[in-house]
Amino acid sequence: KLISKHMIQSKSTSAHVTSFVEADVSKIVEWRNRIKNKFQSRENEKITYTPIIFESVIKSIIDYPLINISVDGDNIIKHKNIHLGMATALASGNLIVPVIRNAQEKNILGLTKSVNDLAKRARENQLQPDEVTGGTFTITNVGSFGSIMGTPIINQPQVAILALGKIQKKPTVIETDFGDTIGIRSKMFLSLSYDHRVIDGALGSQFLKRIADYLESFDTSREI
Repeated sequence: KLISKHMIQSKSTSAHVTSFVEADVSKIVEWRNRIKNKFQSRENEKITYTPIIFESVIKSIIDYPLINISVDGDNIIKHKNIHLGMATALASGNLIVPVIRNAQEKNILGLTKSVNDLAKRARENQLQPDEVTGGTFTITNVGSFGSIMGTPIINQPQVAILALGKIQKKPTVIETDFGDTIGIRSKMFLSLSYDHRVIDGALGSQFLKRIADYLESFDTSREI
């Protein structure tokens, strides 16, 4: 009932607009496949795509801080820190959004440990009340259930929410010095719903494109 009321209130409060971009994440897929076994044996943790994508989102929020705001009546509140909400599905069919505090201070290793810990404890109903409040930006992974994209509802009083679509292999036109060719690339759709009262299409689209740029320029030689 609480979730239902919160969703209806969000729709009646914010003027929802959703923008989409498709990102080539082949570099991330190749890098994760190469390091995941070594990472798990060293850290006793699985590394998923989630914290890798989170890193690009955090960097983009730093570049576009007006995404990390909230609305209070006629006032706009700019948040210094990024408290990243991660929507997590529960076995009961309900949804909970644990929050990674001060996410801008964490590297991929720190984000991995936070994501795994919060997701595990969410499913075991072991989260503390302050771990599910105070988020400034939310990400939901609709791709984990097979969806290629989504139009998520903003988590009030935030002003934007990002949906991660399913990673799929696709035939893609690749530009080379010797002309165009077709290759198989791993791609995903990113969907950003944002509050059109305070975020216009230019800012929403630029922010979304910046996330895709960071994902596509991922350094596959990096160590973790």
